[in-house]
Amino acid sequence: MNITHIVILLVFACLAGWVDSIVGGGGLVQLPAFLLAFPGIPPVVAIGTGKVPSLLGTASAAVKYLRNSPVRMALALPVALAAFLFGGVGAGFASLIPTHVFRPVIIAVLIGVAAFVALRPGFGTREGTSRAGDSASKVVLITAIAAAIGLYDGLIGSGTGTFLAVAMVWALRTDYVGCAPMVKVANIGSNAGALVVFAYQGHVLWILGLGMALCNVLGAQIGASMALRLGAGFVRRVLLVVVLAMATRLAFQ
Repeated sequence: MNITHIVILLVFACLAGWVDSIVGGGGLVQLPAFLLAFPGIPPVVAIGTGKVPSLLGTASAAVKYLRNSPVRMALALPVALAAFLFGGVGAGFASLIPTHVFRPVIIAVLIGVAAFVALRPGFGTREGTSRAGDSASKVVLITAIAAAIGLYDGLIGSGTGTFLAVAMVWALRTDYVGCAPMVKVANIGSNAGALVVFAYQGHVLWILGLGMALCNVLGAQIGASMALRLGAGFVRRVLLVVVLAMATRLAFQ
């Protein structure tokens, strides 16, 4: 690896932060760039190190979104805890289960998500009737979503924020910008849980990860500002591009 590879990696970390802060899917950008700069590195180390910029970038975007639209702690705490625990569980299995085993399923889900969003132009672009209060059923539903996608985040990672965005729009009956704070809360939890396990296993290159994090945070701040300014329609368009790009990359990987 030379200085050119490092610079390219940092640029892609910034781009990943931008994508992640808007609609998730930053791993689509960050992980391939990491593997290009470190061609001989085990994928689990690339995933583990990538959790450092992902966590800090997501946290910085969350601060901006939460200032615009706070979330209720009664809902945020169980969501964050479930995502943290299941993100850790997924990370524990990441080095044991080859990711190619899941590739056909992930491609099918991505194509399904793209078709669903494309065929329903109103989905996620206008706020609907929110599910009443923080009822027990609502807490259970959102927590279950956070747990399931948190498990995926620890195990595979790429596209976590995208899946969370679509699921939270449906569950909360709001638009993409309205659900962003809860998406970020869940994503922080899953990233943190996975990072703890990867760090314990020695799969994190801390110096490189922190350098990438600085660039990721910069991209995340720019992306969150654009999402808040340009609205849900802009987020929907970015989501469609990211989902189709992820499906294409996985299909030809």
